[in-house]
Amino acid sequence: MSGYFYMNFEDPRLYPFEDNDFTRLDQVVLETGANSLYFDEIQVVDHCEGYIRRKLDEGYKVIITGSNASLLSRELGSKLTGRHISKELFPFSFSEFCDYKGFSHGPDSLTAYLRTGGFPEYVKSGYDEILGHLFEDILIRDILIRYGVRDIKTLQRLAQYLISNIGKLVTGNKLRKLFEIGATSTVMEYLSHMEVSYLFYFVSKFSYSPKKQLVNPRKVYAIDPGLATVNSGSFSKDTGRKLENLVFLFLRQKYHQVFYFSETSECDFVAFDQKGKLQEVLQVCNTLDRDNLDRELRGLKEALRFFSRKEGYIITLDQTDELKTEGMRIQVVPAHQYLAGPLHD
Repeated sequence: MSGYFYMNFEDPRLYPFEDNDFTRLDQVVLETGANSLYFDEIQVVDHCEGYIRRKLDEGYKVIITGSNASLLSRELGSKLTGRHISKELFPFSFSEFCDYKGFSHGPDSLTAYLRTGGFPEYVKSGYDEILGHLFEDILIRDILIRYGVRDIKTLQRLAQYLISNIGKLVTGNKLRKLFEIGATSTVMEYLSHMEVSYLFYFVSKFSYSPKKQLVNPRKVYAIDPGLATVNSGSFSKDTGRKLENLVFLFLRQKYHQVFYFSETSECDFVAFDQKGKLQEVLQVCNTLDRDNLDRELRGLKEALRFFSRKEGYIITLDQTDELKTEGMRIQVVPAHQYLAGPLHD
């Protein structure tokens, strides 16, 4: 056998895909002589995990892709334990965006990326409708239909609120009151569905206590800056919070865990590797000036003291500097320079 076979299970012509259709699929695969099988969105098919396991046992190489994080956790994890390697595929990073567009790394290309984001089809065309439809498709296809959510209007209003408030703190109880939802548990289910569907991330406050991580407010970030720009209902540019969102996405791909730190003052990010070792302490702001310097330094220094570290970063739009205070070294780094660094050390 040689070659490959591809099938998109969201193709309407396959509806409804039933158990006996796997036999027909076997016949087609056999006729092609393929030894590599590429299945897109196969998690929408009932009992797909058993079929994938069987094809692996028969010696096929199977690659499956899906837009939902539960693809290899709940549905496939139990049947494929020890038999699969999972990879997350994000929209274009800043560096990939620059490579595709032929831009050099600098403030102008960074500003363009904050507006456009990294979804390839949108980067290519620039049509806002693409990201508008994508936002709605995720809500309908990956959340409403998949999880049987009945209140579409509340789900849409909640998602609209979150995408308009990236970088801000949210709690289930406050959102429950704001949208008049019956129970906080329902709100938390909605948030979980949105995170599993790669629409938002919710970053916990750092604590050595897992219980405290759960009860404290969390910061919300979008999967893509362009998705936030197009779908946000905010009338301000929010450049600082979009920059913070962008730095989070970089850290999210580079490190095992990312938290915000807050005792008496707030530090935007503390990032840890797989062994639980602190790697970076960062503050993010659009422009560092006399009005915000003390505030930005206060939160950063408090985090550095807490972790007994001597070096931290302030990521800005285009400033470069080095500050030394209380035995600590603070590097002010332009975001385009920081984000151009490697995702994996």
